[in-house]
Formats: sequence, structure tokens, C-alpha cells
Amino acid sequence: MSKQDFSIEGNVEHFTIEDVARANPDFRKVLWTGKYAQIVLMTIPVGGEIGDEVHENTDQILTFVSGTGEADLQGHTHVVESGDQCAVAAGARHNFRNTGDEPLVLYTIYSPPEHAADSAYTTKDEADAAEAAGEDEPPKA
Repeated sequence: MSKQDFSIEGNVEHFTIEDVARANPDFRKVLWTGKYAQIVLMTIPVGGEIGDEVHENTDQILTFVSGTGEADLQGHTHVVESGDQCAVAAGARHNFRNTGDEPLVLYTIYSPPEHAADSAYTTKDEADAAEAAGEDEPPKA
């Protein structure tokens, strides 16, 4: 990542989100965490998925950078591809699957934060294990 892609001045960060997301090899990587929101990068491998889930108290906005997949939102399935965005309200059941032949790359905004600040997990299995062990808890507001 070049200095042009990511810079920090005090508590303000600037980056070219598409470039940073495309360069992310990890299944899930927290890019930035604030008091009320969080930016997380995700790269879902071919045939992979985020997993069926519900965030009871967290809204989520996902923006797809590359690849193709399917979004299951409250029992309805939609095709997603580069440039698409999905808003998932707190309490909504959702899952995102890679149905294409290249990684499905996205970034998501959680409000409030959903994951431990600065966490990164190479695979879904690692991310799931960290959550199960209580190692991926969001910071306390």
C-alpha cells in the first residue's frame, strides 16, 4: 500500500478505499475503527461465503469492489457485483456468497463497530474461531 493510498493525520485517516480493498488478501481485516462506526475489508474466496448471520444491534453497509456473488437478505436472494451496495439493518438475517470465478472483494461499514480494532483473519475458519473464543469483540464505547 503506497502512502498515496493510506495516510494518518492525528485521528483522521485518508485512503483510496477501492485500492486498499483490492490489495487485501485477508478474509476479514479491520481497516479503521471509530467510536460509532468501523470500516472492514473482506475478500471472499471462490466458493466461499460470509456465513448466515444476524447483527442484533449493528447496521451494516457493504460495497462490492470486484467479483460476483449472491446476497441473501431476509430470505430474498440478489446477485451482487462490482459497484453494488447492500444496506443491512440491525436484526436482519443475511449472507453473502462468492458465486464467481475470482475473489469477491468488498468493504463494509458497521455502526456501531462489530469487530476488534485492527483485527485481521486470513480465512473464515480463523475469523469464526476468534469470534467463538471471544477474541474478536468490538471496543467498548
